[in-house]
Amino acid sequence: MPIIRIIPRRFEDPRGWFSETWQRDRFRAAGVDADFVQDNQSLSRPAGTLRGIHFQTPPHAQAKLVRCLKGRIWDVAVDLRAGSPTYGKWVAAELTAARGEQLYIPAGFGHGFLTLEPGTEVAYKVDAFYAPDCDGGIAWNDPDLAIAWPLPGAAPELSGKDAALPALKDFVSPFGYDGRPLELVDA
Repeated sequence: MPIIRIIPRRFEDPRGWFSETWQRDRFRAAGVDADFVQDNQSLSRPAGTLRGIHFQTPPHAQAKLVRCLKGRIWDVAVDLRAGSPTYGKWVAAELTAARGEQLYIPAGFGHGFLTLEPGTEVAYKVDAFYAPDCDGGIAWNDPDLAIAWPLPGAAPELSGKDAALPALKDFVSPFGYDGRPLELVDA
């Protein structure tokens, strides 16, 4: 399953705009076939806040549909599927409130984002409930990942949890490879 960037249609008039941010049949046709069960939202006050790289392991692995409600983020997906030729590789896309882009990240990929503006709000749907015993992550600055974060300062704002995440080399992946290498596609 690829990482899919979706730009929902917007219908504008002098009052503003309207957009369907989730429409099952249209998204399914674009390759997003998830039964979302939970919506999450975050506010990051300072620019340069980094959240991730997060995932949940089976049996509660999560696919995510991420969008920026206010501000801008640099959104990253990391391939964590054992046996994948793109294991440990990443793709990224800028998501903005102004344009309304969304990123679909299937289970088996780590996810993180960096806020590019102060007061940034992010919302995402997941297809499995939060399960603390399956919660996992990889260090945002792992040299084996070599993610080129567009940091506005010397160091990001991190939670204590994110600052202590392990390296990729210390992670034994429970995710299987589905035969499709990592790629970012537009739908």
